[in-house]
Amino acid sequence: MAATLIEFEKRGPVAEIRLNRPEKLNAINSIMVDELGSALDQAELDENIRVILLSGNGRAYSAGFDLDMGNPQEGMSESEFIGQELKRSFDLIMRFWDCPKPTIAAVHGYCLGSSMEISAVCDITIAADDCRFGAPEVRFGSGIVCMILPWVVGLKNANEILLEGSTKIDAGRAQAIGLINRVVPAANLMDEARSLAGELSLNDPLAVRLTKKAIRRTVEIAGMRQALAEALELAIEIETTDTPESRTFNNILASDGPKAALAWRAAQRPDFKKR
Repeated sequence: MAATLIEFEKRGPVAEIRLNRPEKLNAINSIMVDELGSALDQAELDENIRVILLSGNGRAYSAGFDLDMGNPQEGMSESEFIGQELKRSFDLIMRFWDCPKPTIAAVHGYCLGSSMEISAVCDITIAADDCRFGAPEVRFGSGIVCMILPWVVGLKNANEILLEGSTKIDAGRAQAIGLINRVVPAANLMDEARSLAGELSLNDPLAVRLTKKAIRRTVEIAGMRQALAEALELAIEIETTDTPESRTFNNILASDGPKAALAWRAAQRPDFKKR
């Protein structure tokens, strides 16, 4: 597979997929969406691969999906393009959910936004003790691409994470609410993840595949897929609806960057002091 921003390596029965855009904290752009899909295709089709391990190179697992989705093709409206790209991102996240083979996410540094959603839909998530989690979308006037958190961490925890938009949830809190399985020293992250992947690879593949299917079915039968599809449509509505506040915010974001845009929004509420 000729990839530029994704690394794929076979280590015995384990396929390691690594995000490789470290200069951007592995923010997932359109190219990476395609390459991750190709990497999953390769791992799923290889009968010798029994486990998939996802991680990121550099200082972070991933700071989220890239805010710059590119430009629409000729003849396509901006709204149509945004909807298309959000659906592509949603489909990628659900590829990890639907993968018939066990998936492990090994996260460190930052695990944010839709990249956090990918780690949440993986079967097992191991985090370095330096990892910070969060979903900052509402701060930027964006929607949640895959509304998986209520199904993983419960309604109250999802409300707090998604409505506050914090990016400072530490690994201990993430484990306590069920967002991740284990916390390990940062220096040991990949060793621990590879050890777990090796253990899973020893199990009967048919039993693992069908057990995973049964586990997923316990939430899908409660209507998860329909809820996710409807939430995606609301995310598209958020992204394609223009308001005076969003227009000014996006202009500042484009010209001066995220810090300036967030500072502008905070300045509109001078009577509020952030705790």
